[in-house]
Amino acid sequence: MGRILFSLLLFAAHIGEMRAADLFVETESFSHKGGWVVDQQFMDLMGSPYLLAHGLGIPVADATTEVVFPEAGKYWAYVRTYNWTSPWNKGEGPGKFTLYVGDQKTVSPLGAAGTAWGWQAAGEVTVKEVKTVLRLHDLTGFDGRCDAIYFSTEKEVVPPSDIHALEAFRRKKLNGPNVPVVLEGYDLVVVGAGIAGMSAAVSAARLGCKVALIHDRPVLGGNNSSEIRVHLGGRIHVGKYKELGNLQKEFGPSKGGNAQPAAMYEDQKKMDWLKKEKNVTLFANYRVIRVKKEGTDIASVIARQIETGEELEFRSPLFSDCTGDGTVGYLAGADYRMGREGKRDFNEKIAPDEPDQMTMGSSVQWYSTDSGQSCGFPEFSYGVDFDEHNCEKVMMGEWTWETGMNLDQITDFERIRDYGMLVVYSNWSFLKNHWRENGPYRNRKLEWVAYVAGKRESRRLMGDYILKEDDLMKNISHEDASFAATWSIDLHSPDPDNAAKFSDAFKTVTKHQVIHHYAVPYRCLYSRNVPNLFMAGRNISVTHVALGTVRVMRTTGMMGEVVGMAASICKEHETTPRGVYLHYLEELKKLMSRGVGDRDLPNNQTYNEGGSLGEWPENESANILP
Repeated sequence: MGRILFSLLLFAAHIGEMRAADLFVETESFSHKGGWVVDQQFMDLMGSPYLLAHGLGIPVADATTEVVFPEAGKYWAYVRTYNWTSPWNKGEGPGKFTLYVGDQKTVSPLGAAGTAWGWQAAGEVTVKEVKTVLRLHDLTGFDGRCDAIYFSTEKEVVPPSDIHALEAFRRKKLNGPNVPVVLEGYDLVVVGAGIAGMSAAVSAARLGCKVALIHDRPVLGGNNSSEIRVHLGGRIHVGKYKELGNLQKEFGPSKGGNAQPAAMYEDQKKMDWLKKEKNVTLFANYRVIRVKKEGTDIASVIARQIETGEELEFRSPLFSDCTGDGTVGYLAGADYRMGREGKRDFNEKIAPDEPDQMTMGSSVQWYSTDSGQSCGFPEFSYGVDFDEHNCEKVMMGEWTWETGMNLDQITDFERIRDYGMLVVYSNWSFLKNHWRENGPYRNRKLEWVAYVAGKRESRRLMGDYILKEDDLMKNISHEDASFAATWSIDLHSPDPDNAAKFSDAFKTVTKHQVIHHYAVPYRCLYSRNVPNLFMAGRNISVTHVALGTVRVMRTTGMMGEVVGMAASICKEHETTPRGVYLHYLEELKKLMSRGVGDRDLPNNQTYNEGGSLGEWPENESANILP
């Protein structure tokens, strides 16, 4: 009798399992985003892009999408979200929102509890019509975030939180493709369309290469885009190869400045310029997530569309990592460094005595405007307290507002960005609501705060040569000298005054070590252990000290031009980046002398903070260290 009952129970459980119905929805795929924005910066860490309600204290418009439930009936709803102020405040967070299923309001608020990304129960809903509209309703404008929504007719069935298990769950529920669509026929695949990547792609294209340019945002320019708003630093038209940098005159903004109105950065000008290049195909909103190798070479990269989840596989004989973070190199097993070398590692006097993991930080820039009338700002206090003595009495914040120097700029990046926003809101709230002498702020409106953080330093991929302090300060000659570095050695450190007031500093200072113009070896632009990988941008082969001068964007743009030229030589001679150095260096020199850009256009931006000492006299070297 007991065995028969057990069998009946198993049969009943099986029937129940068969009848369970569910629906999984990724919010980045919502058909109408409203005022919510897609944030993909941390998808490698938490598993997916997500929607962010970035309203600067004013609730944003609803995001909506139509879904089809598998059947009518009662469902339990769960939302994957994160209380973003939880690292600093143990109470309820500010990122509150509500989920509506049709006209039914679920448990509210969502997004204000917990200490990590996870599934929050949103309660029961009754679905009468299988075709239904989902709606995310922001309650505060303070960066509520929602990754995914899950409905199940079976109570207490929650998707996994582990990102690897969740990835498998996503693919199963969304019927994701097991095999990406393969794209072939490219001579070069460039990943990252900041100034370096744009320049690499177009340089190679104009010299006969067919190029795929992959970029994980909808706009081009990286730190020089309207999303981050950093001017183009450094100089072009210097050193031996004065035609390098001409490309930037074609697409660069006509004005300079940090944290300025969006139009100043001329996003559309960059896009229009790129679209004219017949040999370049842009894949915007695609993020590289995996690499396939054949031996030590990269065979292909797999990129995921940040809204639809579609995956494409790009096969090519050559790749260029212009991601800033060295993402492609890292996934391919390229040698890399991160943090500061010690004095003894490369005999660098500027370096600390011992190596450590400290990096330059990331900036969340912001500014306010005069609204012409008195305007308020919500109370905002979530673990970082401001008062009459420690508040920042300013109306904008640019590069000096910098966070995360003592954290990992890869694995801690969401926390770094969030802290940048937290201190901006907290300081502004104090100035508007509590400072006794806040008259100048009564009409001021918080107009813009970046949600895409401007990063300075993370992984540096190692090449056949590692640029170091002596190269810059002693003008060491290299046969493969290429683009010129002109920016001073500009290494940021926490502002002592700010650090004394706050346990986690959010302001920075720098001391410019002026240099002569210096030509950087080509060997810094390709990987020493991944034979078909170039790199251009802040992830090239340098020490932390040397990064202080090569990391600015007019300089990284010239790196990209050189990479594009070398790629064209690789194609012509069926060789590798190292092969260009070993066998075809004279051809590269001729291309660098000739350039690929319009030499007749005016050079509108010559800004070079910290300055330089000009050209080195012939046959003379010096050490300008004190």
